[in-house]
Amino acid sequence: MSAAFSPIINVLESPAMLADELIEVHEAPRQVAPFSQRYPALTAAQGYEAARVLHRHRLSHGWRPVGRKIGFTNRTIWPRYGVYEPIWGTVYDRTTAFSEGNEAEVVLHELVQPRIEPEICFGLRSPPPRTDDPEELLASIDWIAHSVEIVQCHHPEWKVTLADSTADNGLHGRLVVGPPVSVAGLAHLVEMLPALQVTLRKNGAVVDRGVGANALGSPLLALAHLVQVLSGQPATQTLAAGELISTGTLTDAHPVSPGELWSTELTGLPLPGLTIRFK
Repeated sequence: MSAAFSPIINVLESPAMLADELIEVHEAPRQVAPFSQRYPALTAAQGYEAARVLHRHRLSHGWRPVGRKIGFTNRTIWPRYGVYEPIWGTVYDRTTAFSEGNEAEVVLHELVQPRIEPEICFGLRSPPPRTDDPEELLASIDWIAHSVEIVQCHHPEWKVTLADSTADNGLHGRLVVGPPVSVAGLAHLVEMLPALQVTLRKNGAVVDRGVGANALGSPLLALAHLVQVLSGQPATQTLAAGELISTGTLTDAHPVSPGELWSTELTGLPLPGLTIRFK
């Protein structure tokens, strides 16, 4: 029976069924009816539980986790998607690429309804503390980079709930990371991060603009939120030195298609923009 016509099941009675479907829909990418429609008791916590099963499956097949992504940190888009709190997912060696010369190519054929998100990425020097103090968080960071995440959605028309999103590994598809810059050489970074501006272009035309404050007030505060969330998930590995953390989109998420050329430009922070060609 296809997922679109599966009977409604209480996920509390059969959590393994959702996890099995999640693995299958990632290995054979396609749209399916929202998980929350067919598992009406599904909670965000149970979504994360299903995502952990997907994670263990990937580890058993040689995938290597390299960090985390935070999603829905931009509160300006919450009403558009009907999701009113941030989520997170795991980023892997097979889903991440460092740009060469500030450029990259991203193949889309394995992604479902892909959308582009310009973000700020941190490389961790040490496990970040559980605090809202930006200076203390900054002390745990080794480098900063501009990143672009390609998110995806397996549900038609991007109609999701919070639980759908946590189950689907935070809607992560791909991550392109720009040149890392040591935070040791950047004065006043705490003040610069909320004020930075990003311009997003498609084939040379401006599509959207955003600011660093869109990520929960600052990308550093987005990191603080992730630390707080993970502290309440004892089955999940805490953040570790060497991980990269992409802190959420500074604009809306915009659909992308093969053949398009997208670019970003940052002002207010000495980080280069990225140019991405989609195939």
